[in-house]
Amino acid sequence: MAVVDISEELKSLSSTMGSIEAVLDLDALRGDIAVLEEQAAAPSLWDDPEAAQKITSKLSHLQAEVRKAEALRGRIDDLEILFELAEAEGDADALAEAEAELESVRKALDEMEVRTLLSGEYDAREALVTIRAEAGGVDAADFAERLQRMYLRWAERHNYKTEVYETAYAEEAGIKSTTFAVEVPYAYGTLSVEQGTHRLVRVSPFDNQGRRQTSFAGVEVLPVVEQTDHVEIDESDLRVDVYRSSGPGGQGVNTTDSAVRLTHLPTGIVVSCQNERSQIQNKASAMNVLQAKLLERRRQEEQARMNALKGDGGNSWGNQMRSYVLHPYQMVKDLRTEFEMGNPEAVFNGEIDGFIEAGIRWRKQSEK
Repeated sequence: MAVVDISEELKSLSSTMGSIEAVLDLDALRGDIAVLEEQAAAPSLWDDPEAAQKITSKLSHLQAEVRKAEALRGRIDDLEILFELAEAEGDADALAEAEAELESVRKALDEMEVRTLLSGEYDAREALVTIRAEAGGVDAADFAERLQRMYLRWAERHNYKTEVYETAYAEEAGIKSTTFAVEVPYAYGTLSVEQGTHRLVRVSPFDNQGRRQTSFAGVEVLPVVEQTDHVEIDESDLRVDVYRSSGPGGQGVNTTDSAVRLTHLPTGIVVSCQNERSQIQNKASAMNVLQAKLLERRRQEEQARMNALKGDGGNSWGNQMRSYVLHPYQMVKDLRTEFEMGNPEAVFNGEIDGFIEAGIRWRKQSEK
């Protein structure tokens, strides 16, 4: 490769890296890391193990993200020196080593660029993956189990924590369905392109006559809902009415205006309390009821959005997104992006990054 070509190539790589750094906003990430490190150092951190796990997991993820970006920037900067030394010494081996590093940097840059495309509302969330056997009988159940193993092996390759919530096993072989979580930030944005119907074509090991069978499995990916047990209520969103408590038949319970009615203006939710003897106590009780109602309303709205994200499942033939062919030839092909691999066994062993990256780019392009 000519020196001038190398110079232009390195400038292009550096420019792309600059764009990635701007999107990632490394300074903001470092600020988030500092806050999380302070939280992680608190003596009371593990008083709440679940919260502690989330803090340490997020801290680890952000630290890895920053280190990865810094290391890639360093490799790009070092490339120029590698090529200059190889050129000055006329060393063919050194030049080959520099060109191999250049190709490796290109690949790493492409992978990091994909991460910057995850900017959807839920993309930063952890993921819930459900796989169901569809048409194809025992072959479909076996296929569903192979897909489960594929995704779990993919997560294992990346050191992502997973938790299998439930698995319903089929009678003869395989599984009817399974649901598991991938507990790492951006798991939803990454895996959401895997949603759809997957098709397997092979000579069935369950067919005594050795016939070729086509079977289907459905993959559903949802973002993990972030729930809290408290809802902040702006006082300006409330109308507070006080009135005199009364009992059955209109008899007076209290001679003071201690009963409280709260109207949440944005939602129109109305709650009231008159059980306590003082206005302050009744207002506090009414606020607790209002918070509970708002939390349930938010949960229902969140669930409605999750259901909308599922989209139209369609039927097995009409919603296909990837085909796994083991006979008469060996090929795994994404029907949306045209990305393909000729080694199905490697794919089933978790080597699906190429499919995921192509899917993310395809989705981003489709949104334009």
